[in-house]
Amino acid sequence: MNPRVKYIKYQNNYKFEITFLNNEVKLFDISPYLNYPIYEELKDENFCKKATVFNGTICWNEIIDFDPDRLYLESK
Repeated sequence: MNPRVKYIKYQNNYKFEITFLNNEVKLFDISPYLNYPIYEELKDENFCKKATVFNGTICWNEIIDFDPDRLYLESK
């Protein structure tokens, strides 16, 4: 199991700086996902900035979130 999200900070242009429970800090770009119907609402950058950490991942509401393993493995 990969480390889960501890803290996030919105950077700009749909990028989040993520601090994981193992204290690694990585950058995750959500822009490649914005054309998927589930993530289209995140095109509104004001809404996108409202992300929170819940259960070790990034989420916006009860429907929109990311798999925590994807966040860790695809972050740079």
